[in-house]
Amino acid sequence: MPDAQLPVDLLHWLLALLPIVVLLVLLAVVRWKAAEAGPVGLIAAGLVALLAFLTPWRTLAISGAQGVWDGVFILFVIWPALLLYRIAERAGAMNALRREIEEFSRNELFLVLAFGWVFASFLQGIAGFGTPIAVVAPLLVAIGVRPIFAVVVPLIGHAWANMFGTLAVGWLATIQVINIEDQTATAFQTAILLWIPNILGGFAIAWMYGRMRAIRHAWQAILIISLIHGGIQLLLTLWNPVLSTFIASTVALLAVYGLSHWGRYSDPQEDPGERPIMQEDRERETGESGEQHTETTMGLAMALLPYIVLAVAAIVGLAIPAVEDILSRASIGLPFPAAETGYGAGSEAENPYSPFTPFSHPGTFLLIASAVSWLVYRSRNYYEQWAEREGAEQRGIWSAVVADAVPSSVAVLSFLIMSRIMATSGQVAVLAQGIAAVAPPVIYAFAANWIGVLGAFMTSSNTASNVLFSPLQQNVANLEGLSEPAIIGAQSTGGAIGNAIAPANIVLGTGTTGIVGQEGPILRRTLPWAAIVAVVTGLVTILLLA
Repeated sequence: MPDAQLPVDLLHWLLALLPIVVLLVLLAVVRWKAAEAGPVGLIAAGLVALLAFLTPWRTLAISGAQGVWDGVFILFVIWPALLLYRIAERAGAMNALRREIEEFSRNELFLVLAFGWVFASFLQGIAGFGTPIAVVAPLLVAIGVRPIFAVVVPLIGHAWANMFGTLAVGWLATIQVINIEDQTATAFQTAILLWIPNILGGFAIAWMYGRMRAIRHAWQAILIISLIHGGIQLLLTLWNPVLSTFIASTVALLAVYGLSHWGRYSDPQEDPGERPIMQEDRERETGESGEQHTETTMGLAMALLPYIVLAVAAIVGLAIPAVEDILSRASIGLPFPAAETGYGAGSEAENPYSPFTPFSHPGTFLLIASAVSWLVYRSRNYYEQWAEREGAEQRGIWSAVVADAVPSSVAVLSFLIMSRIMATSGQVAVLAQGIAAVAPPVIYAFAANWIGVLGAFMTSSNTASNVLFSPLQQNVANLEGLSEPAIIGAQSTGGAIGNAIAPANIVLGTGTTGIVGQEGPILRRTLPWAAIVAVVTGLVTILLLA
């Protein structure tokens, strides 16, 4: 609230930081599961709000309920995505995908980049809301990537596409909450900064695959794809930012097909050396029963059916304005009363609060893909064929979904309730204002994207990060005489980078790869990348001030 008189001092700043530190330590150091660490972080945020930020129980309850409602958006991706994965996996589609894709390209590194970077970016461009992680992670497992890295790769690969992805929902939200004087310059400078996580994402994925040997092998493809991603997005921000990422990622997807016909990327890499992200050949060739699967139940086109239906449904539903307008008319929202703390922070009354449009939500497209795939696979007896080939009784599709989704849902709800409590009680504002209060103009320009990273880490959303922090960033830019386009661009890029370390996003991947509880090892791998990219982004932001 604008009239809040928050205590911006060292003690309150450290207390506001405490819940985030607790969460990071439990996940990355103590190695707790997200479903265990999330509630502890939530309790820490609640205690700090009650004891140090004068937050009444009523305000705490309202913000907690808002956090649950925020979780509906993500849970409506998690459950349908897990359903889609199990429908495909139980029919033998994942096994078929891995074997048949070798006819497309036998170059592992190229396939990892194609799925984990290019296809993930395409899904972010059109669908978003965690869909790239939930969909791409199991695809990477299918082609032989270790499950932990199968989550790490798309987390890093899709990050750059968050701001202008999902048809620029982050950009549209930003220009709603602040009055940007020069929108073209702001979008253009944002695209410049977003190019950093894009190209560093491609090189990071190659580095994880096989260190310098992999980079020497893949650098041409990485530069070509990054030039398409970053260059087209940059140019299109001068015309229509809403379509910039979608068009750029679609062209890049087409370019992958062309690159796959280049012998360098269609044939196996010569002497790849150690490949730490790949499963051992024996693991990849055998199933749980230990028997080799030399045949598949279906061809490549049928194995890709769930993802083809998903892409078509999302494009028709979101990229065609007339259809999108019809689908977006129906919305569901709950009324929430105003909430306030003793310091004047809080939230205004909203009716409805954060309305939910179910028919244009990616979860609906995932359900459509699930239904079509199940009907087709069932009609062709793929489930019976694969069960016989496995030689072992398998759990039902729905029971497998529930087993994976329940702990993931607990974690996501904990993170989002924690985030909402910290925002409503003023903890988030104190963290940001504390940085602004002590940082000279140049240092603040360097740190601006770190504030965006913080917002996305807490909310798992570039959009929510910008809604939270863009007003503050704009005010500081005006007070310090800094370039508004550069600072807002840095905030937006930080929000994109932060998606690679957002716990709720990580949970999406662990759920669909069957490694629930391994969120800490994933965070330990994405956190250094996010820090490096944030440092480079800060330095380039300073250059943009000149």
